[in-house]
Amino acid sequence: MLSTERGKNVKDVAIELGYGENYFYSFNSGKKPSSEKLETIADYFNVSIDYLLGRTNQRTLLTDNTVQTIAAHHDEEEWTEEELEEIEQFKRFVAMRREARKHQGE
Repeated sequence: MLSTERGKNVKDVAIELGYGENYFYSFNSGKKPSSEKLETIADYFNVSIDYLLGRTNQRTLLTDNTVQTIAAHHDEEEWTEEELEEIEQFKRFVAMRREARKHQGE
């Protein structure tokens, strides 16, 4: 549980975020958090909203600041900045598709 990883209980987290002390327990009765509160909670724990909702096991989303190395052979071709950006977009697309396939198989 994310709260115990921080050495806190859910009541303490709710109070720290400015919610009522029983805020997280209300979800057991079917209450759903607003998107703003989901975003606040995700930021607090440094995880994605999809991770909070159980839609992925990947805690954080890949961002442009995420360091990754991909080797490619370009046959000594010169690439424009626009073409390099298209390659980056395609990498993000492939990563999203891979993640979606993993969840379909679960």
